[in-house]
Amino acid sequence: MKPAPFEYHAPESVDDVAGLLAEHGDEAKPLAGGQSLVPMLALRLTRFAHLVDLNRVAALRGVSRDNGSLTVRAMTTQAAVERDAEVARAVPLLARATPLIGHFQIRNRGTVGGSLAHADPASEYPAVALALDATFELVSKSGTTRVAASDFFEGTWQTCIDAQQALVAVHFPVWGGRCGFACEEVARRAGDFALAGAVAAIEVDDAGAVRRAAVGLFGLGPTPLRAHAAEAELIGEPPPTPDGYRALGQLAMRDADPVDDVHASASYRRRVGAHLVARTLASAVEEARQAHDPPGAARAR
Repeated sequence: MKPAPFEYHAPESVDDVAGLLAEHGDEAKPLAGGQSLVPMLALRLTRFAHLVDLNRVAALRGVSRDNGSLTVRAMTTQAAVERDAEVARAVPLLARATPLIGHFQIRNRGTVGGSLAHADPASEYPAVALALDATFELVSKSGTTRVAASDFFEGTWQTCIDAQQALVAVHFPVWGGRCGFACEEVARRAGDFALAGAVAAIEVDDAGAVRRAAVGLFGLGPTPLRAHAAEAELIGEPPPTPDGYRALGQLAMRDADPVDDVHASASYRRRVGAHLVARTLASAVEEARQAHDPPGAARAR
């Protein structure tokens, strides 16, 4: 099929993007990598009178680190993130999740901002952003707003971005100390969206006890989720036993809300999700216990 007719706009500055969105409101849609939007338009699952292509806005590309955070601008491609040594050093979880996204052809065009704004609950980046307490920078004609990841995702393919706003950057906190990170998922085929997935970030103290824990779930609810109960159980405790990790996986499923669909049942997703949480936590804790440098330092040498 072909998309419904639309007017194409190719602004070259953030101000021009904001102006177009203010002018056309609900009838306009920003176009990033197009890996999700273009097929939906072609199948007429959605339609807009105006497409605002962000690809010519140079200010929306690039990665920078400052004051304890890593800023990834919205039009930075997933492939660029995958190759960026600074990302691997500063936010290892983001770097490790990236190769799980689709195939390399998808990552060559797909963007960080596009994936997050699309808010597919089975995709990796939303879970990473939520687990790491990232902050989203939105721009409109009236100015710039920052939104916590916990307030950004509102439902399947739904975020707090209004019709006159565009996502321009994401700010990821850089974890210090002895840290470990892991990302696991199960999909029907390599490159498919995950049936269930989990990400984990762990910091341990000098004695090896867990000082900080973050567990994100994807494919296990209408939005990415935090496994708050499992996180709380870890804090202040020594590394769990194998049975302890399995119990934490089961505990994490209290925060899950999976659905039955043609790909898998909710009960299957819960079983797989519990196993993935146990694996990611075991991997992240072990890496943290062995760490003596800031995150990613050994891998960057």
